[in-house]
Amino acid sequence: MNLCTITVIKKSEGQLLMKPMLPSLTFDLPVRPDWLYEVKYDGFRAILDWNSQGITLTSRNGKALLPQFPEIKKFLLNHEKEFKPLLPLRLDGELVSLENTYKANFSAIQVRGRLKSEKKITELAAHSPCRLMVFDLLILKGKPLHSQAFLKRKETLSKLFQTIGLDLDPDPYGDQLLQYVSPTNDFNELWERVVLYDGEGIIAKYKNSLWEEGQRSLQWLKYKNWKYVSCFVTAFDKSNGYFYVGVYKENQIYGVGQVLFGFKPEEKDALKQTVKQNMRKEDAQFIYVEPAICLEVKYLELYDNQMREPHFDRFRFDLEPASCTYDRFIFAQKNLPADLDITHPDKPLWENPAIQKADYILYLREISPYMLPFLKNRLLTVIRYPHGMSGEAFYQKNCPDYAPDFVQTHTSDGIDYILCNNLKTLVWLGNQLAIEFHVPFQTINSKGPSEIVFDLDPPSKDAFQLAIKAALLIKEVLDQLNLIGFIKTSGNKGLQIYLPLPEDAYSYEDTRLLTSFIAEYLISKDPDSFTIERMKKKRGNRLYVDYVQHSEGKTIVAPYSMRGNEHGGVATPLYWEEVDEQLKLVSFNMENALKRIREHRDPFKNYFQTKQIQPFAPILDFLKKGAGK
Repeated sequence: MNLCTITVIKKSEGQLLMKPMLPSLTFDLPVRPDWLYEVKYDGFRAILDWNSQGITLTSRNGKALLPQFPEIKKFLLNHEKEFKPLLPLRLDGELVSLENTYKANFSAIQVRGRLKSEKKITELAAHSPCRLMVFDLLILKGKPLHSQAFLKRKETLSKLFQTIGLDLDPDPYGDQLLQYVSPTNDFNELWERVVLYDGEGIIAKYKNSLWEEGQRSLQWLKYKNWKYVSCFVTAFDKSNGYFYVGVYKENQIYGVGQVLFGFKPEEKDALKQTVKQNMRKEDAQFIYVEPAICLEVKYLELYDNQMREPHFDRFRFDLEPASCTYDRFIFAQKNLPADLDITHPDKPLWENPAIQKADYILYLREISPYMLPFLKNRLLTVIRYPHGMSGEAFYQKNCPDYAPDFVQTHTSDGIDYILCNNLKTLVWLGNQLAIEFHVPFQTINSKGPSEIVFDLDPPSKDAFQLAIKAALLIKEVLDQLNLIGFIKTSGNKGLQIYLPLPEDAYSYEDTRLLTSFIAEYLISKDPDSFTIERMKKKRGNRLYVDYVQHSEGKTIVAPYSMRGNEHGGVATPLYWEEVDEQLKLVSFNMENALKRIREHRDPFKNYFQTKQIQPFAPILDFLKKGAGK
């Protein structure tokens, strides 16, 4: 086939179908020289054409997608002036409902694709728009690029985005509905992010591969982020060869799907014979068997309460059917580390709200992408609640002797601290019922503070308005000084303001100049509300501004850590516009922390980027002059 020739097939409804190039599935790690790696997004494969006839967006089956997803056309027309010099244009991509930077919501895009109501389509297009994740450029200014190497096409695609003025970083929340899928040559780093964010997988592409229409190529490979579940066989479908599998949920059999692929011929024959020999009954379609034969099945995710793309992985002769439980199935669905055993998942931790250990573990799993960056390479102190909120708690700094080998540690002042640098360690700590995560103001690689933190701790919950008043006064000062601050709840009764700093640039003596200046400013503004008096009996009902707390060796609760209080509070990042008299701490709990991110993104999203642009140096020079230094 001439790769510069575009083959199209006439469809009855007048659409033109261009068959896309397809990747081949691999179960082997696709790490090879001269290969590049991209996030695999789960949605509708789509070819975008923009020429003199207008704009079309066509699925791999020839379906016109713009009637269901009008927001894509609207976005393009809003940038028509920038696109016009580049036409005719053809882009290859995936139409998705983007959940986070590394994951698309397959169920959501399926629902959108089936909608018939124009009113509902218009409503969702406005309030929950889908995005076209563009990974290839096939025609530019009417010139076919199919015969160019993949890397060359990718570089041209990147320049196209920059020419139009579009960002190159995926964003599930912004207004940019055409998004660039960037390649990397570091498979391991990308895979770690995909697993952390529970993405579908990775596409590996040979950098010199050509775009071959309609071919399932071995120069493009898809490597998927499988979930693994232990289950037992319940029936064999004689009509199609599928094995039905299930788990126990409250002592009842709960079906989780059926599996056909992944078996070697001899494995399938042996399983079929075993089912026949041990059947409890048979009808025209099925042979039924009591739970006895355990399998490990890998799958992508649940869709309509059934496993998507299930594949047999291995027999589990070491398991009893009673070990195949719904709790373990749910843990597998959330992509918890497969070799990490979660003990006593039904253990109650909080009474009201009713939170079991399984709920808490799943919270840590889902919040991990947003929490782990603030734990990375920091000496960790945890507060453990082995008996839930009704029992005694204790601080733990030293890594216990029974910690598994994957738990990293760092020794400081004779203490072997845990470094919670990955999901597996975080979940292991959760299984140990470490509820509160406290970290110092610096990493193990820095001699000075990595941030300035103002801890606004009122004398009681009833005095929370004092924390709000202090935060708003501090914000006024930060704005006047052009300093960038982030704010979160403490999870208990106060608020905490962060000013990220570049690593190893300043000392605690430097930052003390600002914290003491702010403290003095608050007292000058409202001495009846604020104090720096260290003795509690002399503070009265005033908020103690503890600028001394920001020092080496001191710690603060990490963003998104839960707290061991009665309402299950979470140290929750906020947007500054939320900080007013209406703010109520009890609403910042485990359930709402996740809901806030899904609906409104993470308020600390740009925290680490801010470190390099924080204009602290001129402020410090000013403060030093004022202090006579």
